[in-house]
Amino acid sequence: MAQHSIEVSIKGEWVRVPAIEANGRTIIVHGGLLKIASVHDESWMVDETTPEQCIDVLKTQKRDGVRADIFTFSQKLPNKSPKYKYPMEWESLAAIELRSFKQWWEKLPQETRKNVRRSQKRGVTVEVKAFDDKLIKGICAVNDDSPTRQRIRNVHYGKSPERVRRDYGAFTDRSDFIVTSVGEEVIGFLKLVYRGEMASVLNLTTKLSHYDKRPGNALIAKAVELCEAKGVRYLTFGLFNYGNKTDSPLREFKIRNGFEEMLVPRFYIPLNLFGKACFALKAHRGLLGILPHWAIAAALGARGRWYTFKQWMGRCSSMLERSNSDRQMGRSNPPAGSNI
Repeated sequence: MAQHSIEVSIKGEWVRVPAIEANGRTIIVHGGLLKIASVHDESWMVDETTPEQCIDVLKTQKRDGVRADIFTFSQKLPNKSPKYKYPMEWESLAAIELRSFKQWWEKLPQETRKNVRRSQKRGVTVEVKAFDDKLIKGICAVNDDSPTRQRIRNVHYGKSPERVRRDYGAFTDRSDFIVTSVGEEVIGFLKLVYRGEMASVLNLTTKLSHYDKRPGNALIAKAVELCEAKGVRYLTFGLFNYGNKTDSPLREFKIRNGFEEMLVPRFYIPLNLFGKACFALKAHRGLLGILPHWAIAAALGARGRWYTFKQWMGRCSSMLERSNSDRQMGRSNPPAGSNI
């Protein structure tokens, strides 16, 4: 056993957190007042966590200088029934159970099937590409297409190629990068990580300026095709519900592309009296798991309006700095993706 610290990516930024090596796993500790321990990159591993070994190591935390109050881990599909008697809650995954591409395709809404065909008719090509300098340049261009996404700040906007290589360079030995292009221009990408009989979408980003070509739908369709060819049973795409946040554009996108809610056990093992008290008070859930849906919706709406206002002010400032003739010309140009 060794205690140290590692850098992990949280909301697009690399931060250093305490870590413990135990039986080939890296256990990280994060959080403010409440310290929660978990296996690093558990969501992208092939094998499930063996909890007993991790708990034994964490019980030495005071002696090793790493404090953790709760240890959490989850089961992975297809294991939906709890295997352990530890305290647990149900985790809401967005998943597709794959029998065949045809079966998935026929269950899709008609509009989604039209969107996949529309992307083909509008010149979108879909390919699996190597993670090299050329693809990194394309990823940079996609990330830099807009400073905001879904009415919040785009944390990957303006990053250097070196940062992009680091952000997207994990698990490349068992990943596919699916790329949508129009001619030589990359307009979207999806990173698919294989995990035995399951595959998971790690990143999916498209250019908002090419929304009319529906690159997101084309990327999901190609991912399902690849999973069928490799004999993958489940395709997952993050969570279905994020705590009490049960409504968002991303959730609707998942539903329209055939993802359904699948519940798997997530276990929480308090490691001390403070951890037991926090678990009883549900503090481990964070704000999205504590606040009611209406409060979350109101807060997200206010945040979205704030970012929209900032973006509008930025455009106004940019217009004022240009000459009058340039401003007139700018007003006459239709927005990207319009029907004009």
